[in-house]
Amino acid sequence: MNRFEIIANNLAEQIRAGHIPVGARLPSLRHIISQYGVSQTTVFRAYYLLEQWGLVRAEERAGYFVTPGAAVDAVAPAGRPEEAPKEVDISNLVFSVLESTRHPDIVPLGSAFPSPRLYPSARLLKSLVAGTRSLSPWSTVEDLPGSDPLRKQIGLRYIGTGFAVAPEEIIVTNGALEALNLCLMAVTRPGDVVAVESPCFYAALQAIERLDLRAVEIPVDPVLGLDIDALRSALAQHPIRACWFMPNFQNPTGTSLSVEKKRALVEMLREKQVPLIEDDVYQELHFSRDRPLPAKAFDTEGLVMHCSSFSKTLAPGYRVGWATAGRFADKVRRLKLMTTLCASIPAQAGIADYLENGGYDRHLRSLRSSLQTQLVEMEAALHRWLPDAAEWTRPHGGYMLWLQLPQSVKAMELHALASERGISIAPGPMFSATHAFQNCVRLNFGHPWDARFENAIRALAQILDSPAVRA
Repeated sequence: MNRFEIIANNLAEQIRAGHIPVGARLPSLRHIISQYGVSQTTVFRAYYLLEQWGLVRAEERAGYFVTPGAAVDAVAPAGRPEEAPKEVDISNLVFSVLESTRHPDIVPLGSAFPSPRLYPSARLLKSLVAGTRSLSPWSTVEDLPGSDPLRKQIGLRYIGTGFAVAPEEIIVTNGALEALNLCLMAVTRPGDVVAVESPCFYAALQAIERLDLRAVEIPVDPVLGLDIDALRSALAQHPIRACWFMPNFQNPTGTSLSVEKKRALVEMLREKQVPLIEDDVYQELHFSRDRPLPAKAFDTEGLVMHCSSFSKTLAPGYRVGWATAGRFADKVRRLKLMTTLCASIPAQAGIADYLENGGYDRHLRSLRSSLQTQLVEMEAALHRWLPDAAEWTRPHGGYMLWLQLPQSVKAMELHALASERGISIAPGPMFSATHAFQNCVRLNFGHPWDARFENAIRALAQILDSPAVRA
């Protein structure tokens, strides 16, 4: 029996015996860590197991509490995410998983970033020097919403996609994540309900948790994308104040909505006057000939706030993103001034110079080709080593792949055992407000394929043969 199972069984015995009564708070993480001499991840796994057994529930910022009826010796299986709005408590799980990706010796299958070797760092540095040299001393004051040269270049990218946006709509931010958070802050207040995808990008859940909002999870089909009918039902049942979706190359599944579904999505939200926060950081990483349209292309009333960045396509460390915020642009701009004031002026100047003179589209063609090749190589390894019951998505862009394993597999246990072998993966529960998708894993194919990655997939297959990862 694993250590987390020992802890879970000991606590379950105390709960069922009434020593920890209904409604009582479980011992703190610090207490259990000290008592058993284990890691924080081990304690989380024990508490998640108690949740699966139906003995405890998590309460935001408060801890884990014994549920009514917990003295009954019954196990509640993990199910599909509930439709009712719910509070979110995901950050501790996310932080514990992300900690395993930071060491350079780790094989980064669980990373959220592609390889830095895929970016033109030397050429970008030349643009940084050139752009900085041309800066006006007044730029630190004049360029607070974003430098005019950069916003001009961003506007040209929109025109290249097939539609135009007004320059005053564009607010330059410290990466796309700040843009997304500012947009969410602009249209919600504590207690409001926000619709998110299921599974969804964990940072959306963290933002909802931080702002004291509630989440309604809308299912995402691994092939067809967001379930539009489920969203229509949720809009009829709940007072949804905003939606946070990724119509293109969704993280973690990699799936995209068709043009028809994007148009239907925007029209549905227009009828309800519900804003859409569109996370579109992977749009430029398409494998087909044409760049996919964002939902923003069908927005006629300024309800869609389109957020993106250069972090995934050109300059990860520069942290330059933007929001095209429609009717909410003034509010987003003020929130930006109230929080971080402005994005780095030299970084904006460098990227603007590169977009104008550095051959951005040529770089993107090379980057897309590399990512597509790496996807093919990862798929070949998955076919070689994983059991026949394993299934995965085949995205047409981005660098994320969603792996569904047999129902008996527990992704958190797989994550822990893989970490011990120097392999990071992103387990499914970190992409759900209810810690669902227990048998799913997100894999990153954004790194050049070599023996390390091949051996990592083979090691994952060996771990899957172990009884330790089975329910």
